[in-house]
Amino acid sequence: QAHLVDSGGGSVQSGGSLRISCTASGMVLSIDTMGWYRQALGKQREMVATITSAGTTNYTDSVKCRFTISRDNAKDTVYLQLDRLESEDAAAYYCHANAKVAEGRKVRYWGQGTQVTVTS
Repeated sequence: QAHLVDSGGGSVQSGGSLRISCTASGMVLSIDTMGWYRQALGKQREMVATITSAGTTNYTDSVKCRFTISRDNAKDTVYLQLDRLESEDAAAYYCHANAKVAEGRKVRYWGQGTQVTVTS
């Protein structure tokens, strides 16, 4: 069982920056891909960025060149640097981690979410 804790959300002006983080804890064999989804009010949850344990990253088109995902494998922590924030980026951001819990068995865990508000 793993437990993810998101943190770092807040309110920032349009064009500003924020960094959110997520730390995993618990008894799993390993953690593979970690990443961030977001859900704005009235919209579906969408993938924002992912990063594998080897450091391969993937971003949704709307955040490329503005957001940067990184991770510290030793700390089981994933970060998302949000730069040049736009009003459309306002949402609850949820981290996830794909963990190997037993041979041949993987489970996706989710954080509780951290709110990002963008003001004009």
